[in-house]
Amino acid sequence: MSSNHIITSRECEGFLIPSGEKIKLKEGTTVKITQSLGGDFTLYVNGNLIKISGKDADVIGEKISNKIKNNGPNKFDEKVIWDVLKTCYDPEIPVNIVDLGLIYDLVYKKMENDKYYINIKMTLTAPGCGMGPVIAQDVETKISNLNFVNDILVEVVWEPLWNQEMMSEEAKLKLGMF
Repeated sequence: MSSNHIITSRECEGFLIPSGEKIKLKEGTTVKITQSLGGDFTLYVNGNLIKISGKDADVIGEKISNKIKNNGPNKFDEKVIWDVLKTCYDPEIPVNIVDLGLIYDLVYKKMENDKYYINIKMTLTAPGCGMGPVIAQDVETKISNLNFVNDILVEVVWEPLWNQEMMSEEAKLKLGMF
């Protein structure tokens, strides 16, 4: 990412990493983008890391992602769900949650209105991760924006306990784990 510092153009909400505490990022704050993946941003601010949503990209002079709006085909496509899940990231790790091995189960059921109920079971890299609710909310928001989704439940589970062997080969390579 750029080594340039950016001055925020307005106030916006963010999440302190790794605690997941919701904060207000004030207008005029000096920040540096450390990660820009999946439409969201991780910022370095006064010695802390803060995650902001792509809907607030204008705060740091970036374009607001069109992927935030309703999207995808009108007809059910499981591949589209997996593609959307690959746009979700732990803000500290530059690998998507699918390749990290955090998605344990994806179940779907057709509803009466030809839309679908989606149930996703996922885990985190560590049980004490304060960003867990933020990551789960990111999954819920992005999947619920698919045209064919009626309702979604994202469950964070701890069995089996995540380990590095659950990562894809691509993720291990990206993180230098070979």
